[in-house]
This record gives sequence, C-alpha cells and structure tokens, in this order.
Amino acid sequence: MVMTDPIADFLTRIRNAQKARFDKLDIPASKMKAGLARILKEEGYIKNFKLIRDNRQGIIRIHLKYGENRENTISGMKRVSRPGCRVYVGHEEIPRVLNGLGINILSTSKGIMTDRQARRDGVGGELLCSVW
Repeated sequence: MVMTDPIADFLTRIRNAQKARFDKLDIPASKMKAGLARILKEEGYIKNFKLIRDNRQGIIRIHLKYGENRENTISGMKRVSRPGCRVYVGHEEIPRVLNGLGINILSTSKGIMTDRQARRDGVGGELLCSVW
C-alpha cells in the first residue's frame, strides 16, 4: 500500500492510541518519524520511543505518557504542511502555538527541530506540524 502522507499517518496513530488509552503503539519507521518522536520525547509529550530493526524498514515503538488521572499529555496535533500545500516559513515568521504553550515542528537544513530551536539558530524551513 502506498502512503501519500506518512507524517499525517504518524500523528493520527498517536491520536487514536491516546483516545483508546493504549500504553504503547508501533509505527513503521523512517528518519523523519524518528526525528518527530525524538522531539516529542524531548518536549515531554511521550514517555519514550525505541527503534526496532527488522528485515524491512523497521518499527518505532512509542510509549505514551498520561497525567495523574490518565488524562492525555497531548491535547491536540495538527498537520500544517501537507503534500498538496507545502508551508515554508523564515525564522522571523514562525508562528507561536497557543502563545508558547505548544510547539511547532519544522524540517530545516539543520534537521528536524522545534520552533524555539529554529528561532534561536536563525533558520527557517517547512512547518510540518503543531502539537499542544
């Protein structure tokens, strides 16, 4: 099966797993998805992730994080730049998510990074998604 938007699939799988209260989920691996998982872990939205090698492309196992009363740590996720409509921003034009309470994830020439890192490093790029 050909997937046209693997990042939207990644976000949807996490969203669905949180709604179903799963502790972990498996996602087909890629460098882009591994970068997104790394950022979600660094920012405290997920507990951990692990790359599992197999004979094909591999699997990313994500361990989801919940609050004290099993409330979601991720309130929402939105795909910004899509295959049909790419969104590129300079470092001065990077929007804030809920006045800094959420993050934007960008694909830049220096790799996948958050909006704060991109502003600090002075690089722009493709605005992949927003998480809050």
